[in-house]
Amino acid sequence: MMRILEEDREALLEANKKDLDAFDRDDQALYDRLVMDSAKIDGMIRSVGEVLEQDDPVNREISRRTVSDGLEVINRTAPFGTILIIYESRPDVTVEAAVLAFKSNNKILLKGGKEAYHSNVALVACWHKALEENDLSADWIRMLKLDRLATREFLMNPPEPIDLIVPRGGERLIAFVKEHATCAVLVSGRGNNFLYVAEDADWDQSLKVILNAKTDKISACNALDKILISSKLPDYEDKLRQLRKVLKAHSVSILVSDRVGTILPEEEVIQDDSIWYEEFLALKCSIGLVDSTEDAIAAINKYSGGHSASIMTRDDEKAEAFMQQVDSAAVYRNASTRFTDGGQMGVGAELAISTDKLHHRGPLGLNELVTNKYYVYGDGHVRV
Repeated sequence: MMRILEEDREALLEANKKDLDAFDRDDQALYDRLVMDSAKIDGMIRSVGEVLEQDDPVNREISRRTVSDGLEVINRTAPFGTILIIYESRPDVTVEAAVLAFKSNNKILLKGGKEAYHSNVALVACWHKALEENDLSADWIRMLKLDRLATREFLMNPPEPIDLIVPRGGERLIAFVKEHATCAVLVSGRGNNFLYVAEDADWDQSLKVILNAKTDKISACNALDKILISSKLPDYEDKLRQLRKVLKAHSVSILVSDRVGTILPEEEVIQDDSIWYEEFLALKCSIGLVDSTEDAIAAINKYSGGHSASIMTRDDEKAEAFMQQVDSAAVYRNASTRFTDGGQMGVGAELAISTDKLHHRGPLGLNELVTNKYYVYGDGHVRV
């Protein structure tokens, strides 16, 4: 597959150009995800190589016990079977999801968005070449060409056994899949990530982290959307004005709470609390004031997507309380939320970032694409 991606590079770029030419650029975040340039293809090749080098995750021994007068019980990892991933834009998912599924002995059905149709057709053709060269069935990696109605019917009445569905996209997609699916769904949820600046934070460091988390890549689910500032931060009013200046210099639009609005009267005051639940995927953020770490934790647990949250503080005890009590897949101290990523966290290529608690939360890498199975060896054992 690595060789074929290199050989077919020009054809892949041409296929992606068809998708880009047909796309309405009003949604900049989705457009950014759709781009498959030469650097992105290099990244796909690296992802395949990284998975190639990882150990096989299947049939690993988890535990071994001897019970009931000689009955041997062994728990080992096992494939799910067939995984369906439904995703929007992002042709690189077509490579990463498939290589992870294949390495972990799972078949995969790829349902990409219509906006990436030509790119995905070309990438799946590369996969089929690789499979055929190794005398393997193309059924291991298949692209579903279904519209919304056909997808709903497929979810409700799958024509073949499906063991796991991973919806990777916005809230509407996730709700659609959960409503109609008849098998297990592992949610790759919304971001809507929060950062809290405590009263003892290093302010210069906080500005640097906020700017990276917000502006480094607005289309990523690990981008920052909400900033909470402690009202006990020394000179917090001047610091809010400084934060506004830094964000504005990078073209970030700002929404503010009532309390912040009295300090930053130039900015739009939030009128509807539903804004705090919203994932922006844009150069946009909300800023609020809180009176304590407990208030920050409560707000994050109420409004965030359970993806990533960060605290800026020098206080070990405060940081530990925040990280233990915030209910997110990844919690940070003095660091940008942009690190919630399989490659950045040392997991390697990822299928998605799970915000579910079963069976895994965080980056779904190779080792997370297996379930388990008990092997029990007896010699005429009966239970009495």
